[in-house]
Amino acid sequence: MKKLKWALSLLMVSALLLSGCGAAGGSKTAEKIVIAEPVHLIAYLPLYAAIDKGYFKQEGLNVSTITATGGAHVTTVVSGDAWGVIGGPDSTQIANAGKSKDPIVSVVNVVDRANVYLMANSKLQLKDRSDKGLAAFLKGKTIAAGRYGGSPDLLTRWLLIKLGLNPEKDVKLEEQGDAAAAVSLVSQGQADIANGAEPQITEGIKKGAWSEPFYGFPSLGDYAYSVISVKQSTIKKEPQTVQKFVNAMLKGLKLINENKNEALKILKKEFPTTSEASLKAALDRAYKDQLWSKDGTISPAAVAKPLDVVAKTGVYTKGYDFNKLVNMSFVKNASK
Repeated sequence: MKKLKWALSLLMVSALLLSGCGAAGGSKTAEKIVIAEPVHLIAYLPLYAAIDKGYFKQEGLNVSTITATGGAHVTTVVSGDAWGVIGGPDSTQIANAGKSKDPIVSVVNVVDRANVYLMANSKLQLKDRSDKGLAAFLKGKTIAAGRYGGSPDLLTRWLLIKLGLNPEKDVKLEEQGDAAAAVSLVSQGQADIANGAEPQITEGIKKGAWSEPFYGFPSLGDYAYSVISVKQSTIKKEPQTVQKFVNAMLKGLKLINENKNEALKILKKEFPTTSEASLKAALDRAYKDQLWSKDGTISPAAVAKPLDVVAKTGVYTKGYDFNKLVNMSFVKNASK
């Protein structure tokens, strides 16, 4: 009887020790990470792919996204409600310029083209595509430009200024509607022109609101439009977590750049109410315009362009330090 009690006691101790190991260092529980996005966008497909294909889970991370509209995606990271943010380095620089003691730093590129296009009411036709012809076409028009200070709005303002037009006098900018409202504004005659991206472009074409884009900002070439950024304190305290995140993101970029069939499958899950034809059209445009970064690198030239846009439009003119705004060590380490 004593031997039986002793054996049972030994089994209980062993079980406790094993459960203790699991609760401490041996736990398989993935670290939860939230990424704030300004809108749920087809362009963010590499991030969605890394989640869908389990690349983050392979690194021991449980990643999810939250949509924070109205420019709140950056402040969500500042407040600590999100671990990281996907958006432009110009947005994080503006936030950092507020004398933040814990600046936000970009660690991996995702969308390396300015993912904004201009579409005109289908009754309007741009015949002269020179700068002079484009300026004449835009002058006097009402443009659904989206939220003031958002990237689509700023790019539109930047182009107007580049063409010698005054955004406040030579056109009328409707800056209160969101991206989804653009189709309605043009369809109802409340705007002549709208800016936007997929899936709104194809949806607007299908509904007869506008024709194919007459101008595409991807023509600007390498442009750090949407990068993943985290707090400097996160980089210092959790470098291994940041590295794991970047490792998974690079796998997501590789998959989307190389496998259109898988890209479409993931898009269907992320945008279940959008027709397959629209999703295919969106992918065709993305691949044609080389939307996604090939290797996650954020180059100085690609950052200079969005910072030039905010400077020329007068939104932010204080300058920046690329080496403080961007940290490419994790992308470099991942390739070793």
